[in-house]
Amino acid sequence: MAAVPTQPRVLVVHPGAELYGADRVLLASAAALATRFDVTVALPGPGPLVAELEARGVRVALCRMPVLRNAALRPRGALRLLGDAVLGLVPALRLIRRHGADGVYVNTLTLPSWPLLARLAGRRSVCHVHEAEESAPRLLRRAMAVCPSLADRVVANSAFCLDVLTDVAPRLRARSTVVHNTVPAPAEVRPARAELDGPLRLLFVGRLSPRKGPQVALATLQELLARGVDARLGLLGSVFEGYEWFEAELRATVEEHGLGHRVEFLGFRADIWPHLADADVVLVPSVKEESFGNTAVEAVLAARPLVVSDHSGLREAAAGYASAQSVPAGRTAEWADAVQRVAADWATFRNAACDDAREARRRHAPQRYRDGLVAVLTSLGGARPVPPAAPAEPAAPAEPVVATAGDRPA
Repeated sequence: MAAVPTQPRVLVVHPGAELYGADRVLLASAAALATRFDVTVALPGPGPLVAELEARGVRVALCRMPVLRNAALRPRGALRLLGDAVLGLVPALRLIRRHGADGVYVNTLTLPSWPLLARLAGRRSVCHVHEAEESAPRLLRRAMAVCPSLADRVVANSAFCLDVLTDVAPRLRARSTVVHNTVPAPAEVRPARAELDGPLRLLFVGRLSPRKGPQVALATLQELLARGVDARLGLLGSVFEGYEWFEAELRATVEEHGLGHRVEFLGFRADIWPHLADADVVLVPSVKEESFGNTAVEAVLAARPLVVSDHSGLREAAAGYASAQSVPAGRTAEWADAVQRVAADWATFRNAACDDAREARRRHAPQRYRDGLVAVLTSLGGARPVPPAAPAEPAAPAEPVVATAGDRPA
């Protein structure tokens, strides 16, 4: 009997265990690599991401690790960073030697110790870059380039992301590859309601943080109301620890302007699709750069007209979709204008959104993403990945299942 080939071992490292944008991308990355490699994912602690990885048959190891965050700029944060680096050193080396024989895949550039430790352990590494802080001071951007500079290969999630990185580290371009994020699509795409009976339903999806722009979504609602547009706004997301003050400010604004019956704080929801299905227009009003724009793509996949900030990777994510409008960040009047354009020509935007959902599903198909990552890991020069067992994993269908307008009440 022929011996069954042993899968090459790849260690995947990620700085958190929640289920926000970067975490969902990690989940997709680990699942994609697990079709060809023996994958272990190292996380700094427990969280909902652990169960999602294990449900996909991916091994999870918890390991203390230093993560570069804004808190590290403060004395207490710097001490914690140092402690994580020292106490996590030996466990990290053990994980690399045991599970990273054929590659260490470091997800985000906030984990610079791992490519260095991979080198010390004689392993090759990949850094997957999801950050693009174009407006940050040049010295800080150089510091952020340390992790990819120590890695053997770099994956960027957008051309914008790669341009920002190579502006301060031009030599990295030769060993970098752009692989646009895969974005899971809903099993069924429900077209938006046929008629805009009742209030216009706006939805913001994302972290409640100043850079993501929920304050712009709230100001847009106020502007629409001032113009006589009957509208409601849902805020789907929660805050990072330490940013509770910002949510308090948003709630104070809602109370001050008597908007309690028009604004709903939905909190974090792992399943966003029911909320997207209930929305008419999705707002992605980030005021700071985004390396790509998963939330924007999710709106398109759900067949909902989209208004998105016209900058950085968001522009790249929304390009080519007729139902998406790109608007200068923070200009409330122009955001309200864009929403009113959708309402005034609802049938056109609604139909275009259904066509765009099919195109987004093609662009961000899991198979495309898997093939891109597997190619990069294989290029490290380790053992060749074992082909998937027959029958091969089916490719995502070219088109989603689209319900007719009669399948749901208007």
